[in-house]
Amino acid sequence: MRRLISPIVVFILAQLAWFALLALWIYWYVRNYMIFIEVGERISPQFVIETKTIAILVGGILLLMAVAISLALIFGRLNQQLKVNRMYDSFIASVTHELKSPLASIQLYLETLSARDVPKEKREDFIGLMLKDSQRLNALINSILEIAGIEEKKKIYSLQQYDADNLFRELVGESIDQFNLPPETVSVTGRADCMCRVDRRSIKIVLNNLFDNAVKYSAERPKIDVQLGREANRLIVRVSDRGIGIPEKDQRDIFKKFRRIQAANSPSVKGTGLGLYWTREIVRHHHGKISVYSAGQDQGSTFTIELPVMQTDHVPGGIGHTAT
Repeated sequence: MRRLISPIVVFILAQLAWFALLALWIYWYVRNYMIFIEVGERISPQFVIETKTIAILVGGILLLMAVAISLALIFGRLNQQLKVNRMYDSFIASVTHELKSPLASIQLYLETLSARDVPKEKREDFIGLMLKDSQRLNALINSILEIAGIEEKKKIYSLQQYDADNLFRELVGESIDQFNLPPETVSVTGRADCMCRVDRRSIKIVLNNLFDNAVKYSAERPKIDVQLGREANRLIVRVSDRGIGIPEKDQRDIFKKFRRIQAANSPSVKGTGLGLYWTREIVRHHHGKISVYSAGQDQGSTFTIELPVMQTDHVPGGIGHTAT
């Protein structure tokens, strides 16, 4: 609603400007017409411009320019609103599909279990698949709720101190397990010899989203390289893939809400278009930033995460999971 208030106000002001311009021109015309009627042939046929008339003329031109600019702003905002509406419709369609697919699967398994005498082993398989689909539903619903919480600034982060190298190697290992990736498809290089203060669960979401995109947008077997490092007072994590790449025109907008890559070589991928937006917001709330670079089509992509380093000599114990 707030997005529409400004264009409506501009539109009303533009209409008032039109009426003011029309009134000024009518005033100018009638005034000069009356002068010619009264004076008649006693004056030169050449038109004599008075100072007030010039001021009215200049004012009319300025008002005309203001109207033109106002209309341009209105059309620009309306065009943006139409784009948002289209992306929102696409988001609704995607979420609906994402919700219906596991629900239909669960319903099918339940109907089969209800109508037939399913062997014990098969029944256990069905239950396992239903649990997996229910977890998928739960993850989708939680992601939408958390994004809403972020936008309303109600999201609360549980920040704790971690050894950065151990933490990120452990999180990479968890992402490997979650996406069932062969260990040889993921490599971790470099070292992050520093401490960081983060919400572990949220940073896990960041890595999971980057891994998910690497898998989805790889035409062949995915290959993911994670590079850890430290530059001055910043922790650097680079996640590179060898997928379809991101066109240069899309690299600035890829983190916007509902934004999806539309390219000829882009595979048919289902999703909400919120993953990278969510990722950026999490990194921002950790006082960091995330950027992307791609050399072009089929050249893969590299996402760079920068997080602040804690200035402390204390390193907690514990060995993280190392993925190579």
